[in-house]
Amino acid sequence: MSEQSRKAVSTTLQLTCLLLAVLGLVMGLSGVYLLMKYWQGSFYFSNNYITMPAILTLVSAAFLIASGCIGLWLSFWDSTFLQGLLVYLLVVVFCLESTATGLAYFHSVKLDSETTSLSGVFQNYTGNSHDPSSQAVDTTQKQLQCCGVHGYKDWLKTSWFNRTGGLKVPQSCCNSTFVSCNGTVKQPWQLYTQGCQVKLEMALQFVLSFIIWGFPVVFLVEIVVLIMAAQLMRERPFLEYHILGKD
Repeated sequence: MSEQSRKAVSTTLQLTCLLLAVLGLVMGLSGVYLLMKYWQGSFYFSNNYITMPAILTLVSAAFLIASGCIGLWLSFWDSTFLQGLLVYLLVVVFCLESTATGLAYFHSVKLDSETTSLSGVFQNYTGNSHDPSSQAVDTTQKQLQCCGVHGYKDWLKTSWFNRTGGLKVPQSCCNSTFVSCNGTVKQPWQLYTQGCQVKLEMALQFVLSFIIWGFPVVFLVEIVVLIMAAQLMRERPFLEYHILGKD
């Protein structure tokens, strides 16, 4: 390989490894976002297996960043050990990402069944700020700007609504644009119109889809990095074996 060709390969390796590290950061943020959504609404999920794509994505993100750093180092310093380590890490990343993608797809098509306990949590709402489930309901309605499971009328069927005299829904249902809103059902235009189940599923579907579609991009960049690393490995001559003489 000529000096010019080697320089071109090294430059391409540097750029793709930088991209690999950036992708690692982005995928890591998606994993953190999914975990945050789970922790915020942990009362609503029937099981905690939905965290598996997030955990695997975080681990693969760490390996991606490490691979990007090693690839950058390799472009400046020729090392057989680093070349082998880079290939090994990329194979590990492929296995982790493909598993995370498969689990993310599995959960994306089963979000309805994952959030079956949402109605039960809303039914047990007490309005007490010290009650973890009630606090989770208020936090969810404020953050997602929603009211009820499917809409504000869901509150009309709860025991908490009857205890208020059949007049008000929780204050967290109030649309933030109406400062005078007190949760009364006589002024429904001051309440959030969408239900929390739709909003929660949309938020989860977004990050799960991001993980699913991020895998092909990572895979393509990995292929380019492997090709560039292979080009650098080709110019390293193989050791020649000689028959030792009697002397």
